[in-house]
Amino acid sequence: MLIGIPKEIKNHEYRVGMIPANVRELIAAGHEVIVEHNAGIGIGFTDEDYSEHGASIAPFAEQIFAEADMIVKVKEPLTEERARLREGQILFTYLHLAPDLPQTEDLINSKAVCIAYETVTSATGGLPLLAPMSEVAGRMSIQAGAQCLEKSKAGRGMLLGGVPGVKPAKVVIIGGGVVGNNAAQMAIGMGAQVVILDRNIDVLRRLNAQYGATVQTIFSSKDALDEHVLSADLVIGGVLIPGAAAPKLVTADMISRMKPGAAVVDVAIDQGGCFATSHATTHADPTYIVDDVVHYCVANMPGAVPLTSTFALNNVTLPFILELANKGYKQALTDNVDLRNGLNVYRGQVTCESVATNLNFEYVEPATALSI
Repeated sequence: MLIGIPKEIKNHEYRVGMIPANVRELIAAGHEVIVEHNAGIGIGFTDEDYSEHGASIAPFAEQIFAEADMIVKVKEPLTEERARLREGQILFTYLHLAPDLPQTEDLINSKAVCIAYETVTSATGGLPLLAPMSEVAGRMSIQAGAQCLEKSKAGRGMLLGGVPGVKPAKVVIIGGGVVGNNAAQMAIGMGAQVVILDRNIDVLRRLNAQYGATVQTIFSSKDALDEHVLSADLVIGGVLIPGAAAPKLVTADMISRMKPGAAVVDVAIDQGGCFATSHATTHADPTYIVDDVVHYCVANMPGAVPLTSTFALNNVTLPFILELANKGYKQALTDNVDLRNGLNVYRGQVTCESVATNLNFEYVEPATALSI
């Protein structure tokens, strides 16, 4: 199989779908890899690094999309990239379709085989291709939030951990999953007062056992959300419903009643965001103000640390890429239910139930689609 690696073109996106070491693995397995010129330059990999590991170099993205059997990316394809997809071509990347009707329509019209990293599952019920980026984003959310609290960013002018004799900031984390857990680690390490809200008692028990008295674990009722969001200096939104749009847990009214200069970081923004006042921003212009509350809603947060993020992502995507290349998509998806759960759009059909529900498309069960 010929695997294509285009250069990412989203604003300030420096990650790359495949590192040279993984190119070597695919070449050793008998496949071919074509990489766009300077695709890895954002993390220090030159064209020579790729060619030395067996890849061929294409001067433009058009050649990658025209020739490759499988496109491996990091972020969702933008409009110009979607126009280049071919019928039967495999697209393997993050998609986040539930809040994105235009992208979903374009992928349907392309008749490509579109597999989303974020809905691939594991035998234990986890999301192995989403987890590393959630870890990065969770940790980054505290760094970003700490900056948003600075007065120069229109924040309250607070140091997250305070100093002796001065109380620290109160950090409220909504969602105790991978994002929330990693955010808590960073916030605790910086000396903040940390509250984690979740509706799963088992998650709260696990977090309580892990962190003890250094965090408060609270069941996420409407009353609890209201109480803790209004008293927070920084709120982290880390809610995830796999494949579906994020619920708007923090209302515009709640935002209007928060402390002036407080900050919110919406890590769920790729899935539409969990604050009613959220809209996606970029690394070039990451924040905006609503009712004196600083909003940080960058849709590709891990792109700011592309070296760490690319290696973390490549560690988990390689086995699935090899399986798709070795078996072909139809056999690989038939054999591997966890990979099949990642199939979002298949030759013009929506094969992810949560995407179909959110966007009002007919849902076709993946196994059924593959059997046709």
